[in-house]
Amino acid sequence: MIDEATLDRAVNAGIVSAAQRDALLSLALERRGPAESPVLSVDDQMRLVGGGNDIFVTVGIVLLFSGALFALQAVLPHDSMMLAALLATGSWIVAEIVTRQKRMRLSSTLLALVFSASILTLLVDFIGTQFSLPGAINAFSLLALKDDALPIGLILAGGLIGAAALYFIRFKVPVLAAIVAISATGFAFLIAVLVYYEQMVSGSIAAPAPDQLAQVVSSALSIPLVCGFVVFAVAVILDLRDRERQTVWSDCAFWLHVVSAPLLVHPLFILATGQDVLAGRIEPGMGASILLGLMIAAFVLVALAIDRRSLLAPTLAYFGSVGIYYLVNGAANTTGIPPFALILLTIGAIVILFGAGWQRIRRLIISPLLPTSVLERLPPIKA
Repeated sequence: MIDEATLDRAVNAGIVSAAQRDALLSLALERRGPAESPVLSVDDQMRLVGGGNDIFVTVGIVLLFSGALFALQAVLPHDSMMLAALLATGSWIVAEIVTRQKRMRLSSTLLALVFSASILTLLVDFIGTQFSLPGAINAFSLLALKDDALPIGLILAGGLIGAAALYFIRFKVPVLAAIVAISATGFAFLIAVLVYYEQMVSGSIAAPAPDQLAQVVSSALSIPLVCGFVVFAVAVILDLRDRERQTVWSDCAFWLHVVSAPLLVHPLFILATGQDVLAGRIEPGMGASILLGLMIAAFVLVALAIDRRSLLAPTLAYFGSVGIYYLVNGAANTTGIPPFALILLTIGAIVILFGAGWQRIRRLIISPLLPTSVLERLPPIKA
């Protein structure tokens, strides 16, 4: 009997189409009955674990590379670039079997992360030898590196993105999409800091006073916000190209949503609440509280529309934990129940509600809200 994982690989390889895959699964369902259905839920599907053998091999990979790391550290100098290069090469060789031939999902994700971490370490070691980085990193040492900041950023971000792209071309591991997005966001933030510094040095803008530092830091959050919208847009494009979520691009979109969510949530939260970034004080007024509620509703609607819980999870964790605090704080003062307990109860109830009735909620809210032309481009709403 051909299992669903094999059919997924056949779709990715172009052997059968997504429609043919669904027809085969429907035929198997008719033969076996609903109780033995091989069909998995499509909503926000992330094919991360391939089964018990995948977990078993993942444990083996952890043991293998842990032992290799300790053995190489005992033989090679700690600052040797050879150590990182050997680990990157080893992860590639193991991936030729685990990923390329066996298509083990969790093991492949771990190997891709080991490869990316090894490449990052290799790049950092290379930068240390080429640019003579100071031993202690502080504000003054960073200013001394301002002329080398752009080349360093290009080497780090460009090298990591290039290595991730090469690994993805070979092995098609979705988590590398998150590596690329994070690297690009970090480089964009570095460019923004350099531009701001050059403007301040040239006199185009005045240096901030001590009491203006919080405002400067809050303004700097516009960079991750813009990057978050870009990453989110790319993820949505990939989702729209694969409405049935049958290809590797849908899994890449999942990881991009995981990256874009905090990039969007944190800056928007600060804008809504007027949080003092440096002191951590949150004192939203009535208008800010209303805006916060509208933003939470917007995130929920978008997550339901594109059928991605990965976008909603950080929203509930971030907006909910603080926003709900101010809603239930008064009740806690009168009932004696700690606010944190009420927060956990509220968020837990919301998570269970959306988790158990996700498709029903999508059908009740999204179906009448959006026109048919838009619904036809979004992930299908199951009955």
